[in-house]
Amino acid sequence: MSSSRLGPRLAACLLNISEARNEIVERVAKAAVYDKQGGRHEQTTVLNIFRDFDYNRSVLTIAAPIEKLGGAVMSACVEACDLINMEKHSGVHPCLGAVDLVPIYPLCESVGLGECGLTAQDVAEGFTQQVPGTSVFLFGFADPPRYRSLVERRKELGWFKQNQDLRRVQTDLGAPPSHRYGLTGVGASPYVMNCNVTIATRDLAVGRRVAGALRGSSPGGVQGVQVMALPHEGAVEIACNVESVQGGEEDWISYLIQGERYSYPRQPSSPAASRSWPGSTAYARWAPPWWASRHRSAGGWRSGHCSRGWQSTGGNSGPCTCEGLWRRSNPLPCVYTDQRKMVPANYD
Repeated sequence: MSSSRLGPRLAACLLNISEARNEIVERVAKAAVYDKQGGRHEQTTVLNIFRDFDYNRSVLTIAAPIEKLGGAVMSACVEACDLINMEKHSGVHPCLGAVDLVPIYPLCESVGLGECGLTAQDVAEGFTQQVPGTSVFLFGFADPPRYRSLVERRKELGWFKQNQDLRRVQTDLGAPPSHRYGLTGVGASPYVMNCNVTIATRDLAVGRRVAGALRGSSPGGVQGVQVMALPHEGAVEIACNVESVQGGEEDWISYLIQGERYSYPRQPSSPAASRSWPGSTAYARWAPPWWASRHRSAGGWRSGHCSRGWQSTGGNSGPCTCEGLWRRSNPLPCVYTDQRKMVPANYD
């Protein structure tokens, strides 16, 4: 991540919404770059849209200078709540809200985590005020003084459970959770990349064994990895969140936040994880973006993709890639479709 003292101080939001239909997702993306009157949200770009129809979930990567990001994200959240009704939602991916997750990440060394946390708090407060009936929980640097992580908050709130009773959920801001809007997580942290790999089985128990071998909290797992096994398109998908960790080994992919080094591990932390399942194979294969290949082994790895602004080839990190795409796209509002081309968004 380069220093941006002479240019925009960039940050990103990987906005997770509980909808995959093109017409709805594109309207939410449009709301991130244009206001209701058609005016442009200055220096704001939608870098990537990831949709999954089995999950009924989409992730929009919105990038802008930190001073401008909150307004664009809030506009997209309001539009999503106008279009998505959780009472009619179905999908295999866990979720609690129409707008399920609003994480803010720094993209430039000069943008601090505390500043991202303040932006996330502003988004949370504005969102609950502009859409009466919405509910928010805070995490990470938007959750002082406890600074609870996203996975901690999700466990507390039952995000991983099906048919969660929202009446028992304690929120941080807004109204008690409703069946219409559900519950939204808003927070800030170092950049989290996302990787999904499909394995050639329909046996969810096999998927859970693979997930267990990769999970950072498991003995010999990959540091920083949070992982679920989910049914997906007639097979099983290993869905990973990969957190960057402070410090790390010299050969790990790294970037700086206000002088502090954050890194992504390249391999599992012990040979046992590599022997038990081909976790290291999947880990090595989750770059470049939208990677898809065929690979057969004892674990049955089939295909996979890495999405949402991450690229690890050439020593780049997720924040570096997002920053570079933002600089390529401005002043045009664009959508980054894959690693080969960038297409101006046709929102008019």
